[in-house]
Amino acid sequence: MMRERKADIVIVGGSLGGCAAALAAAREGKTVVMTEETEWIGGQLTSQAVPPDEHSWIETFGSTASYRRFRRGVRSYYQHHVPLTPEAAAIPNLNPGNAKVSRISHDPRVALAVLLEMLAPYTLAGRVVVMTRCCPDSAETDGDRIRSVTVRHMQTGTRTLLSAPYFLDATDCGDLLPLTGTEYITGAESQAETNERHAVEGPADPQDMQAITHCFVVDYLEGETHTIDKPNDYAFWRSFRPDFWPDQLLSLSGVRPSTLEPVRYDLFPGAQGLSFWEGFSLVSYRRLADKTNFAAGTFSGDVTVVNWPQNDYFLGSIIDVDEAEKARNLQRAKELSLSLLYWLQKEAPRPDGGCGYPGFRLRGDVFGTEDGLAPFPYIRESRRIKAEFTVLEQHINPLDRPDGRAETFVDSVGIGHYSIDLHPSTGNRHYIHLTALPFQIPLGSLIPVRMDNLLPACKNIGTTHITNGCYRLHPVEWNIGEAAGALASFCLDRGETPRAVRNNSALLEEFQNVLRSHGAELAWPEHIVSG
Repeated sequence: MMRERKADIVIVGGSLGGCAAALAAAREGKTVVMTEETEWIGGQLTSQAVPPDEHSWIETFGSTASYRRFRRGVRSYYQHHVPLTPEAAAIPNLNPGNAKVSRISHDPRVALAVLLEMLAPYTLAGRVVVMTRCCPDSAETDGDRIRSVTVRHMQTGTRTLLSAPYFLDATDCGDLLPLTGTEYITGAESQAETNERHAVEGPADPQDMQAITHCFVVDYLEGETHTIDKPNDYAFWRSFRPDFWPDQLLSLSGVRPSTLEPVRYDLFPGAQGLSFWEGFSLVSYRRLADKTNFAAGTFSGDVTVVNWPQNDYFLGSIIDVDEAEKARNLQRAKELSLSLLYWLQKEAPRPDGGCGYPGFRLRGDVFGTEDGLAPFPYIRESRRIKAEFTVLEQHINPLDRPDGRAETFVDSVGIGHYSIDLHPSTGNRHYIHLTALPFQIPLGSLIPVRMDNLLPACKNIGTTHITNGCYRLHPVEWNIGEAAGALASFCLDRGETPRAVRNNSALLEEFQNVLRSHGAELAWPEHIVSG
């Protein structure tokens, strides 16, 4: 039996961008159906367990108003539901985890609660319907338009035909693109194609993609034993040494991504080894709860996400490979993460000359998964639409910008900033870590070259393998999703296509004013871009 649902906008994928798109469309009075493969909406913030990676101006500028509202919601959640110390409660910009990499590191369950609360006015009214545990199965198209998408419930097998005037792909892998015949790109382009400094010198490699990481959460309880069963593939991962790595992957050795010089990681704060950067330790890197922020006894130990160099999986792709290969690589990524935990518990070197920290406790209760790992791997690189405009390295790399400013886009729909940060890849290539200038998000990168009623709403916009490295982070993905949701709504109201909005100056200005009226920032302030 086939069920049917209709809406103004169908969003396939409940990623962070998908949630932002749903909020933007519902805000404009549109009905939305949003599907999600896992049980949790929120993508990299929730089911992938990755605290926000953000730029240094995030507390005052450089995101949409709705993203700032999300961040305020996170802090409010802790203030109202978790006992803070008086000192922590007095901090205006509380960072629950005091993570090195994030100004607002927090538990993925808190992110989920805040997202659901933000959507609640629309879900309670029935204007937004969220269908979890559903993945896209097939699509029907008519020329350059999508007529419907069929999704399948992953537990019951029930299929639902979804129809709408507009479809947004907010999946982390760009899953709607091949189903709909939308032109797209994967992997690494060649220098001959893009003229980028750091593109591959030989032929393009569609299967050269950044590592995925199957994250997990631990706390550390000194003097206790929480050792897991030895993983099936532990012998392989214990001896595995990539060609470009200074030691076994399961070690405290690594490299500084910007220079590739060897370093030795500190495991805990305050150690005396070489540091990644000042004050860095693996435990504090993506810490979710710094127990000193909370009333005595609230947390037994610091809680941290293990999304470290040691569990980046780059031995195979999960995009555009057959189902057996995809399943094999997903399982091997899990085995790598479990092997890292087992190594930490049994073999990691201790300053006292001993081995192992059995007090690392796998916090499977955070996710409720059978294996204790995050429900979905952290996906850094997606299929990318062939777009009307593609962002290139030379638009944002200071070495290519004599005036010290990123390319100005007249069709800007938002802004962002982060280093060009690429992790080791399935092409057996090392880190690429480059400075990037504060940049804009051009509307042209959201417009497919052919399809008229499909929009990307995640990390699947018109970037390259290189520029994906800075357009993939949390506030940028949110901005992309919000712009996509607002654009679909705008087009419905005016009977126009996204392509027409971009290429008609009057329509473009009208749409940009709509974005501004809802708190989108389309250009960086002069004092930031001029240094």
